[in-house]
Amino acid sequence: MSAVCLHNGVVMTGFAAMDHCAVLVEDACIEDVFSEKRFEQKHFGSDVKIIDVQRAVIAPGFIDTHIHGFGGYGTDDQTAASILEMSRLLCQYGVTAFNPTLYPIAGDDMVDAVRQIASAIGKEDGARIMGLHLEGPFLSPGKLGVQKPDTLRPVDIPFMERLWEASGGHIANMTVAPEIKGMRELALFCIKKGIALQAGHTNAAYDNMVEGMQAGILHSTHLFNAMSKLEHRNPNAVGAVLIHPEMSCEIIADGFHVHPDVFKLLQRDKPNDKIVLVTDGIKPTEQKEGPLFANGEEVVFHDGAFHRKADDVIAGSGLTMIQGIKNLVSFGFSLEDAVKTATFNPAQVLRYTRKGALIPGYDADITVFDKDFNIKTVLVGGSIKKNEF
Repeated sequence: MSAVCLHNGVVMTGFAAMDHCAVLVEDACIEDVFSEKRFEQKHFGSDVKIIDVQRAVIAPGFIDTHIHGFGGYGTDDQTAASILEMSRLLCQYGVTAFNPTLYPIAGDDMVDAVRQIASAIGKEDGARIMGLHLEGPFLSPGKLGVQKPDTLRPVDIPFMERLWEASGGHIANMTVAPEIKGMRELALFCIKKGIALQAGHTNAAYDNMVEGMQAGILHSTHLFNAMSKLEHRNPNAVGAVLIHPEMSCEIIADGFHVHPDVFKLLQRDKPNDKIVLVTDGIKPTEQKEGPLFANGEEVVFHDGAFHRKADDVIAGSGLTMIQGIKNLVSFGFSLEDAVKTATFNPAQVLRYTRKGALIPGYDADITVFDKDFNIKTVLVGGSIKKNEF
């Protein structure tokens, strides 16, 4: 495989920023990160493609661990073809890895949907599928959000085993309500399978959250949204996430799901490496034409989010990862910390080795964007998927 060298940029390694630097990629891996002075002294062979990024940011590829759909394709189509289209489109927006996120589905149809979506893994031509994210079905009926009540069910280990088998062992993360009866048994099952559990769509009291943490539920789904609110006599789910530094959290940084000033509180109370940017994007995000549908229902976009046309209930985000990073910077994050929430942090929280950082030996998943947050170049596994230089 030919090599690529990106130079004359600001390299965000994942945990530090290095100005006037270059990144060399060989055989789908990061070979080296070095100064522009060393770049000028090197002698590259004819098989090395040199790309001058003109002072743009060279960052690890973005990892979206909670996304339902994109560009008119989504998990609610329940086909591998739709997920592969998501993969192709997402890498044009700087996403190099993602977790297709499934809404719960009534009856045994969810098993079939998991099987179909998992069958796309390994066939991607764009962003890599890291595994499936199941947003249910073991959720609180009191915090449904846009979920449908007839799709929820009590904890059912035999059903969970069927979902695991249907996925071929590719369930990466799962949103659950810690207060539901039988949750500890489910948590122990998931720990053995390597599934990261996230508290979300939950009416948990503070004690329920602490019990969940003791069972290994150490991540949370779209913090502040669809969970019991902070109260002075019962910190509930939101309070538990803010109080305990070991708890990590997703955050939707579109300025609508969470007020921009709340991010000041988040920065003060959570270690930066525990904050994971997600889009929670739905099927019509960046869709260019045609009717807009999500989870089988028509939606419209207004006031910063998609809403169900029938009753104006919030149906989901239309955020992209690069817009989320831009928004975080406007909310007070440093560029370095904002990039970490989309790269290094999700890789660490979900234990994705060789992802999320520009370190020799890591996968050559790279996103280059300019000072105006325009995506300029994208590499997935060392293969150039987009290049505007």
